[in-house]
Formats: sequence, structure tokens, C-alpha cells
Amino acid sequence: MQFPKKLQQKITQRITQNSLRRLGKENLLIDFSSNDYLGFAKSEIIFNKTHQYLINNNFKINGATGSRLLSGNHKLYTTAEKQLAKLHNTEAALIFNSGYDANVGFFSSVPQRGDIILYDELIHASIRDGIQLSNAKSFKFKHNNIKDLEKKIIRFAQDNNSEVYIVTESVFSMDGDSPDLTAMSQIIQEHTNVHFVIDEAHAVGVFDFGLVQKLHLEDVVFARIITFGKGLGCHGAAILGSKQLQQYLINFSRSFIYTTGLSPHSLATIKIAYDELVISNSKEQLQQNIQHFIKESNRLQLSFIESNSAIHCCIISGNERVKSIALQLQQKGFDVKPILSPTVPPNQERLRFCLHSYNSKEEVINVLENLATFVKKKHNAR
Repeated sequence: MQFPKKLQQKITQRITQNSLRRLGKENLLIDFSSNDYLGFAKSEIIFNKTHQYLINNNFKINGATGSRLLSGNHKLYTTAEKQLAKLHNTEAALIFNSGYDANVGFFSSVPQRGDIILYDELIHASIRDGIQLSNAKSFKFKHNNIKDLEKKIIRFAQDNNSEVYIVTESVFSMDGDSPDLTAMSQIIQEHTNVHFVIDEAHAVGVFDFGLVQKLHLEDVVFARIITFGKGLGCHGAAILGSKQLQQYLINFSRSFIYTTGLSPHSLATIKIAYDELVISNSKEQLQQNIQHFIKESNRLQLSFIESNSAIHCCIISGNERVKSIALQLQQKGFDVKPILSPTVPPNQERLRFCLHSYNSKEEVINVLENLATFVKKKHNAR
């Protein structure tokens, strides 16, 4: 059977641009690339406690058996969602199978025809996909630019027949930076028909239960999207908000309705991971490593996007150049991944360093000193 020509042309174009994506392989390199910020994905404690919890509660089944609206709503869902609501200081939580499902499910169903979505120009692809499925009109605002956002809010919030949804991330996945959520919330509170939606995927675990709670903004935010595949080291996601929002999503969010539920093992892992988050010192160790990384990058005069999160990005423009430096770091034993266009805009290609509680101070120093050497060599060769 012949492969469609138009599809082959798109693949060929990626090859020509040196931007063809390939599946990664497991390696034994020092981890500066994974989202396992607290080391929970590799935790034997969480693994063993999860197994014992399932045995103790007689959950000896492998799958949910159906969607949550049919046969798949086993009682571990209730246990986990109550725990999430309590720990995240919110009325209700609704678990989705992934962060992608949660964002697509929310944005495709909540904003209605005639409503307005204002989103940060660097918002995650899953949110963009959800917005494309929405009947609402959408407009982007400049990245983390409060003045540009305020202008657009004033422009669109005057129509009392429209609801306006302001969408941002508390930690941006490709830059690692954060918006001024407090300033944004103050502007939003001046309007009765404006609602704040925040994706906290890369903040939960890194900043305890997220930046929204750290800044005490829970009552201002209409919806929080949290995921468990980063700081919690497992799988799944949840939307946090009011009981009315939970009820609405159960009835109208298609990515929630038309999919098999998570297995008891997945739900048990989420529960045990949160138990561990409450008592673990991994959060403190991660924060120390973040500060150490910033200090060392400044000492070496490396140019990184400003960030206090676990994500730190060094802009090295050009797919070929950034891939070459990443390969040299990998050959030195460090798993550092290049982020290429079109994932980021052309000339914004970068090396993305993800920090973890289990990275040693020596590893941080070594990877940055090697980076400084390779960047200097490339600069002199140009």
C-alpha cells in the first residue's frame, strides 16, 4: 500500500529542516531531562506502599473495565478526589486520564459560543488544541505581559453577555518562567464576568501544592489544571474548582466522558504519591539544587531564561547547533535534550535543563562547566 504523498512530503520537510522527531531511548546518563523532579517515579517506597495499599484494600484487578459513567468509577476515584480537594484547598477535584485530556476536555466544553478566551502566547499545545475545539473566540496576549493582558480584558469584558477566560501557566514548560499571578488576579477581580484558569503542571511538587496555593489565590482562580506525570512521578491529571464545575465537566467534557477510566493501580499510586509529598524532604532538596544551578550559571556567565522553577533553558539558536551541543553533553554523560523548532519558534531553539532532588551539586557544576566550554567553542567556530 502506497503511503500518501502529502504526508511523505511533510516528513521529508522535517528531515530537510533537521527537525524530525524520534522516540527516545532509555539510557544511563545523568538525568537533566526528565520531569521526575522529586524522584517519585523511581521511588521504591511509593512502589511498595502502592502495592501494599492495593492488597490491603482488596483491589486485585488490572483495569477500570469502562468509562466512569458506566462501570469504571471504582471507589479509589472517590478516595483520590477527596484527598486532592483537601490538599489543594478547593471544593472539588475531577481526575482525567492525562494532562492533555484535562486541557482538551476543559477548553472544548467550558467556554461557550460568544465567550472570549485570552491566552498567553506561549501556552501549552494541549491548551491550544482545546481552544481550537471550542466555539468561543480566542486571542493571545504577549508572554507574561500584564499591560497587554489588561488592555484586552478592558476591551472584551465590557460585553456583559460574554464570559472571558484568562489562561496562563504558573510555570511555563518551555521557558521555566512564571507570570505575576498576583497582579493578574487583581485585574481579574475587577470584573464579574472574567475567570482565571491556570495550568499548574510544572508547579505541583516543585512548589509544594502549586503556586496558586503558595500565593493564596485559590478563591480567585476559577479552575486549576494539575498533572501527576511531573512532580508526582505517576500518571493522570485533575481539574480543581467548584462542585458546579465538577458537575458540568462530568456532563459535557468529552475527553472525560468517552474514555475508559484509570486503573486502580494508577489511582492508588496518585494517592500514595500525595501521601509522600506531604512528608518528603525531596521538595527542600530540589529547591537547594535550583538555587545552586542559578548560582553556578551566573558564575560561568551563561545566558539562561530567568527562572526559579525546576526548568532552566539556554537559548542556542539553530536546530543543528543546539543538537550538536546536546550531543556533546550526552557524550560527557549528561542527559540534556535540545528543544527544536517547530516545538519552539525559529531562533528560539534551546537546551532545556530539568533539575531534580537527586541531582548532586557536583553534577550541576560539571554539566554547566561543560556547557560553557562547548558554547564558547561553537561561538569561536562561527
